Amino acid sequence: MERPRRTLVKAVIWNVNGLLVMSLVGYIMTGSVSAGGVMAVINTAIGLSLYFLYERIWSRISWGRVDAQA
Repeated sequence: MERPRRTLVKAVIWNVNGLLVMSLVGYIMTGSVSAGGVMAVINTAIGLSLYFLYERIWSRISWGRVDAQA
């Protein structure tokens, strides 16, 4: 079972990467740093929320999980 804090840290790190990539793509597509930045921030906010919920749902599903034995 994964703790919510771990899920949140994973989601934030993943979304920082996505923010950087989306900023670059937005800039390339629009030629505007501000428009690219706005696109990236909106995308990241939505993506972070959905990723966190997705991970929390999967943390409750035991299918395919193997418990580590000490």
